[in-house]
This record gives sequence, structure tokens and C-alpha cells, in this order.
Amino acid sequence: MSQTEPLRHPKDAFRTTENLKENQADKFLVKFWGVRGLIPTPGEETNRYGGNTACVEMQVGTKNLIFDGGTGLRVLGKSWLQQQQQLVAHLFFTNAQTNRIQGFPFFDCAFAPQNCFHIYGTAASNGASIKQSLGDQMLLPHFPYPLQVMDSKLQFYNLTPGEAIAIDEIAVQIGLINNLQKSIGYRVTWKEYSVAYITDLQSEIEELEQESLMKLIQGVDLLIANPDYITSNFRDSETPIDCYSQIAIDLARKADVKQLVFSNHHPNDNDDFLDRVQAAFKNEFEQAFLAREGMVISLN
Repeated sequence: MSQTEPLRHPKDAFRTTENLKENQADKFLVKFWGVRGLIPTPGEETNRYGGNTACVEMQVGTKNLIFDGGTGLRVLGKSWLQQQQQLVAHLFFTNAQTNRIQGFPFFDCAFAPQNCFHIYGTAASNGASIKQSLGDQMLLPHFPYPLQVMDSKLQFYNLTPGEAIAIDEIAVQIGLINNLQKSIGYRVTWKEYSVAYITDLQSEIEELEQESLMKLIQGVDLLIANPDYITSNFRDSETPIDCYSQIAIDLARKADVKQLVFSNHHPNDNDDFLDRVQAAFKNEFEQAFLAREGMVISLN
């Protein structure tokens, strides 16, 4: 698939950025700003899918929700600064690992005093809150400016797996996804639409995690999941679909998921390999796609 041929859903679910200028009060839009896992991978071999780490924006009616703050958050921030208006947004983290938080110090909007950000996360494996985890990476010698330099209003919330929160008419459910990494997933429900953001699936799912997963993904319009990371030998094979994504596909079938998008691609997965995976998906799950930076999905 060439760069000039955007992915199209059979029901025209995929829209170009130009179409987003319409009245969005009744729209549920999902945009991918970072689709890479582990570390950023800029370069010629990742241009088509993108090299920024995890960051997904959801425009739900008049509310802005962000999921994870990898380096894609910096690009999102630059886009929002061009709007030159007061911003209020909700930023949800799945865990406090580097690839999920490394874009936060470069989130320009957080330095503007007129803006307000509600920031959510659970305790890390060492017990640190999301506020502590974000602040620690901004201390010397790692970063020249501490968290306190951010002039926007920052409100932090400590989440517990199994709870749900309400943002006006939006319901956000929280579930444990990976107990080893203390990673959580989210289900966002608004009107009759729902999206699950589950990007820390592992090869072996414990019973508690399985129950939590099914509650989050059952019947969603869109499931955003991570692929299984594979060996270099398999990446060079002619059948890249065999184990690349089977766990998420099995879950999507079991939970009657309508659309499935894979994000957080491995740094070694170049564009040509991901093209092969995308082509092979059609035989496994017709409504499955690979995320690309800049890709927008409209649920309505």
C-alpha cells in the first residue's frame, strides 16, 4: 500500500484530517499521533506508519481525551498550539514506562497558563503515582526544567483498576491488563459508541486479567490493541500473520468487536513488513487494520 492510498473502512470509517473541520459536537473521532512501541524510530523505513511512541487522541463530542504520552504527544501539542485557544483535556496513562510518558516534558500546551489538563494513572510497580513518575523524568540530570515550571493547571487523579469515572456524558472504565507491568486499559463509552484502548497484552493472560479484559472490550465499536512482538527470524518470513496478532484477534472475535486496530508497532517492524502484515489481516479478521500516524477513525 502506497503512502498516497489512505486506509479505507468499508463503511467509510476512515476520514482525512480536512474533514475534521465540520461541527464536532456530535462526533466521536480517534486520531493516532504515535503508533510505535518501546522507543521512537524515525527514519526512511518507518515514514509510512510513523516512528513516534504511543499517543492516541479521542475527540468525544466537545471533550478532548488523550491516551498515553509518548513522543506523539509533542506533535499533538504543536497542533493544538496553532489553534490559539484555551484548552481543557483529559490525559490517561496506561503505565509509567518510558515509552508512555517520554513526550510529556515536551508537551508545549502544558506550559501555557490558560490551559487545564486532568491527568490520570495508577501506581507504578514501585508504588510511584503518575504525578511522581512524570515529575521524576523532569528532574536533573535528565531534564532541565521540573514539573513545577509547567504553568498550566494540572490536576492529578490516582486510578484503581475496576473503577469507572464520568466526564459529563462520557464514561471511562478502567481495568487491569498486565499485572506484571501494572498496566491498565480503558473503555470509553459515549452515547451508543464505545472504544477500548488495550495496549499491553501479553502472550499469557492470567484469569483475573482475562475477566478484566472482556469487560472492557465486549461489543466495542473499536478495539485498539498491541501486536505480539516477534523474533527477527519470523519478521523475515513469508507469513508474518501467524503469531503477530493472534491473541488480540482471538479476543476480538470472542468479544464481538466491530473494528480492530493494532498500534505500538515494534521498532524493528519497518514499513514493508507492516504492509505485508496489513495485507494478511484480511484473511484473519476483515475489520482489522494497522495504525498509522495521522490516521483518523470516525465512529459516527
